Amino acid sequence: AAFFGFGAFASAGFADLGVPVLLAMPLAALATTAVGLVFGLPAARLKGLYLVIATLAAQFILEDFFARAQWFSGGVAGRVTDAPNLFGVALDTDARYFYVVLLWVVLSFCAVANLVRTRDGRALIAVRDHYLSAEMMGVDLAYYRTLSFGIASFFAGLGGALYAHYLRFVSVEAFTILFSIQFLAMVIIGGLGSVMGSLLGTCFMVLLPEVVQAVADALQGGAIDRALKLGSSIAFLREMTIGAAIILFLVFEPEGLARRWRLIKAYWKLYPYSY
Repeated sequence: AAFFGFGAFASAGFADLGVPVLLAMPLAALATTAVGLVFGLPAARLKGLYLVIATLAAQFILEDFFARAQWFSGGVAGRVTDAPNLFGVALDTDARYFYVVLLWVVLSFCAVANLVRTRDGRALIAVRDHYLSAEMMGVDLAYYRTLSFGIASFFAGLGGALYAHYLRFVSVEAFTILFSIQFLAMVIIGGLGSVMGSLLGTCFMVLLPEVVQAVADALQGGAIDRALKLGSSIAFLREMTIGAAIILFLVFEPEGLARRWRLIKAYWKLYPYSY
């Protein structure tokens, strides 16, 4: 979430300097990449729990930076951002801004899907799956761990820039560790190590609260509500369901929705012949 926030504030800053918003977004992503590489260098030689602690340290360091650097984040007042403009047309509605986000989603998905097929992509997979074997094969662990920080920071910064210009306002309070947990839940539910899984997990996490809210509204004051005497506890169903979904996926589907997607594709590919 801290890198996400850095991209949001950086894009707002570039836009204030007169850079067109559509150009400020990738520039903010590149600036976030540089920050990610700075944190990736000392963390490159860590592994396991120590690497997790290092990433948590980055979160709190950047949070403190946002709170103190008023020239960058606007401090407690936050920063107002502008909507993108394309050939004189303001992309300031949900319907118009949707296509801006969709464009970057498609470009990002294609870029990462093709990265996996490259030499560097295979090296990153090898480091992820078994770093000792990768090192014995000549893979530079420090280089590729640092590279992974940079790549991840780029997409986090790009997402933050899109988020900032959609809301038209960004503040320090939005990019806390709780926001990071939401991103982690998307990855776990979607499936670790899967590009498609990241999209599926995001869709699931965005749609689940809306579905739960609709169900809660339907139950509020109804027969089930009166019979079970739920009362105001129905309002907490939204938060409880997200936590329950994470636990259930970890127990029953640890490979996430990506595995379920592969099984569905395999079924229809072989249908009606099981072999």
